[in-house]
Amino acid sequence: MSDVAGIRAGAQAIELREEGSHGALLLHGFGDTPQTLAGLAKRLNRAGYGVHAPLLPGHGRTMEEFQKSGADEWAGAARAAFNDLRWRHSSVSVVGLSMGGALAVALTADVQEVPALALIAPYIEMPRKIRLAASTHWAWGRFAGEISAQNPLSIHDAIAREKSLAYGTVTGSRLYELLKVVKRANKAFTRVKAPTLLVQSREDPRCSSRGAENAIRMLGAREKKLVWTEGAGHVITVDYGRERVYSEVVNWLDKHARGGTAAAADSTAAT
Repeated sequence: MSDVAGIRAGAQAIELREEGSHGALLLHGFGDTPQTLAGLAKRLNRAGYGVHAPLLPGHGRTMEEFQKSGADEWAGAARAAFNDLRWRHSSVSVVGLSMGGALAVALTADVQEVPALALIAPYIEMPRKIRLAASTHWAWGRFAGEISAQNPLSIHDAIAREKSLAYGTVTGSRLYELLKVVKRANKAFTRVKAPTLLVQSREDPRCSSRGAENAIRMLGAREKKLVWTEGAGHVITVDYGRERVYSEVVNWLDKHARGGTAAAADSTAAT
């Protein structure tokens, strides 16, 4: 079911206004929607943050629309949303889930005025087989068409999994666009100076523990923290244990963003 703008019901952008000085930009994952960040958005808003979770181009609509979008459009939308929030708030922290985490890394590296960065199960390492498939999509993609991207282990909570608005399928050409996002994030790691939190489940079927550990090591931030959760899959913002994820993110932003300056990134020792 879609509304007049062609957006699926429940997939709309999230905008929770707050008159305070601190904002939070939330970026959703590949083929998914802001619905995966709704609970976290509400928690951040109750904590005093103005929150915006944009619906990225091509997402939450039809596969035809998804095919028209790519890495440049997703990154551009993230940057535009950040600029809009920055106009309304004295500081804006960035939170990214899955592919949104990779977009958040590149954005934070470029902006250099983010007081706090939170990466939730960031998709920053593409498995070798998927990377190969993405790189050769021109050879097989037009014949294969849409392929299943579903994994029941991505969300352990059956009720939350049933509510998912993710496409559930992907094409070779969109995998290639996702690979572009991943590559850009990897090139940006060392330029990230904002205090960075990374939260990931040890049972994540899409992002490896090694990838999370490598990311923390490569990040240029002097203060960074890796938090492991258990009992959930990849989309840990809607899965079992999500309240802990919310608390970790809110506490991290409160610790750093409330200071009102991104200079905290350079004044605190690494953890």
